[in-house]
Amino acid sequence: MAGLQNILSQITLILRLMSKKVLIFSLNYYPRFTGGAEVAIKEITDRISPEEMEFHMVTLRFDSNLPRTELVGNITVHRIGPAVKNPTISDLRKFPLHFNKHLYQFLAAAKALSLHKQIQFDATWAMMAHSCAVPAGIFKTLKPDVPYLLTLQEGDPPENIERLARPVWPLFKRGFTTADAMQPISNFLLAWGLRMGFKGVSKVIPNAVDTAHFSYPYAVEEINRIKKALGKNEGDIFVVTTSRLVHKNGIDIVIRALPLLPENVFFLIYGIGPEEDKYRKLAEEIGVAARTRFMGQIEHDEMPLMLKACDIFARPSRSEGMGNSFIEAMAADLPVIATQVGGIADFLFDSEKNTDKDATGWAVEMESEEEIARAIRDIMENPAKAEKVVANAKAMVLSNYDWSQITSDMKKLLIGIMK
Repeated sequence: MAGLQNILSQITLILRLMSKKVLIFSLNYYPRFTGGAEVAIKEITDRISPEEMEFHMVTLRFDSNLPRTELVGNITVHRIGPAVKNPTISDLRKFPLHFNKHLYQFLAAAKALSLHKQIQFDATWAMMAHSCAVPAGIFKTLKPDVPYLLTLQEGDPPENIERLARPVWPLFKRGFTTADAMQPISNFLLAWGLRMGFKGVSKVIPNAVDTAHFSYPYAVEEINRIKKALGKNEGDIFVVTTSRLVHKNGIDIVIRALPLLPENVFFLIYGIGPEEDKYRKLAEEIGVAARTRFMGQIEHDEMPLMLKACDIFARPSRSEGMGNSFIEAMAADLPVIATQVGGIADFLFDSEKNTDKDATGWAVEMESEEEIARAIRDIMENPAKAEKVVANAKAMVLSNYDWSQITSDMKKLLIGIMK
């Protein structure tokens, strides 16, 4: 028996030595300050066997409590850069952490080259052009034989990202032009990548959601328990958003829509961010503070049940690379109100604006609280229509936005550039 175990251990070791080694550039990773990009990395890498691919990552440390190197899921995470003890999200904008994004572009390249001497990577993968394209482009320039995949995951307007990149513009541009493959999460970001000079193989592969998690059929009693805990009375309508509280997500527009709606319509905001104080002040100024509830950060495990206790999802983004929150809400059977900016146009179709497609939501113009209010009223007053749109959206999500399918597509793309 011991001999068989030794043989199996040796086979496992050989398989690991044969596995392709991929280095990921990512500004941030678990367990602190995670967002859609970090979720995408983890969902994909957790579904790929270590015997097939061995993942490493160079990322910022931020928190001095975190080890400089550790295994997180299927990724060996190498942390670099200044760190302080137990930083808050506001600390990221203060000395010394506010230098991190700038330092990362060069420290990450140096760390990657050092790791390559030991590990000999078969490919590199930059998660987002902003800050990660520079070190990936430097590495590719110095190690041209190592294939390089660029993922475009940005939610901010491309012109804003380009403006921030001006101090290192030649290096930033090289992050696009030296890439062997590009994986934008939307057609909007594909167009940006091509404008930036990318010439290689490109494939739009969107983010996804854990469809089983968000579409889980909770018992009515369990949903009612959450409604009661939230103080939801008979006849109340809960409009909800799960968003970082930043300007681009348009949370203020929904707050401004509340005075145009009946008193039984409330707005629940799950998320944190630098604009929270501004939004609280706005709600006070226009007299809807009692109907605007700041719920704070929510754990991913809790989110589906909280969504199902609500009635409508709204996020009138000013810019969006794609927007996982919309897909999650659709999987959880909520009618979705959104703009059609950026990548949202790939999956949110309106019955009036997109007559050639089955409606999957309510599209509103940017900066229009009137249209937000009109869409909420339409959902409240036309339950049969809302039910049909919700069914269309959920069918689309289950068909096109499951992580298992996305992982398969990403694995094929990575293997393709390493051949």
